[in-house]
Amino acid sequence: MREFWVRLVSMLAIVGVLLVYNSVLDVRAKEDEIARLSAQVAGNGQSDSENGGSTNYKDGTYTGEADGFGGTIQVEVKIEKSKIAEINVISAEKEDGAYLSMAKDMIPKIIDAQSADIDTISGATFSSTGIKNASEQALEKAVK
Repeated sequence: MREFWVRLVSMLAIVGVLLVYNSVLDVRAKEDEIARLSAQVAGNGQSDSENGGSTNYKDGTYTGEADGFGGTIQVEVKIEKSKIAEINVISAEKEDGAYLSMAKDMIPKIIDAQSADIDTISGATFSSTGIKNASEQALEKAVK
């Protein structure tokens, strides 16, 4: 009977730790979202010269490539009205599909930030670094 109680208490402790860990992750996600929205609100109404000219790109389509998890990732960055309008992965032949799929979540973040200077995706670090670095390379070609 003692063994039953020890196992029950151990199981409850594990469940409690998992619940606390999950709530910490939720709080962090909410704080990140609040920080992103605050930065976005603070950035509204500023011209390119007021925010350091970080969106001062030449209109056109530019390509860049960098190493990912399984090989080279090639992206195409479209600039319209001096801003990043679209980013597409045009080649990633040797990338693992699951990692690449997670890494593609970076693309909207790069467009929102109008810069490739963002954090990588946890769980797809190498693939997301490949997309980030390839986008950076393309954006370097687009700088006025």
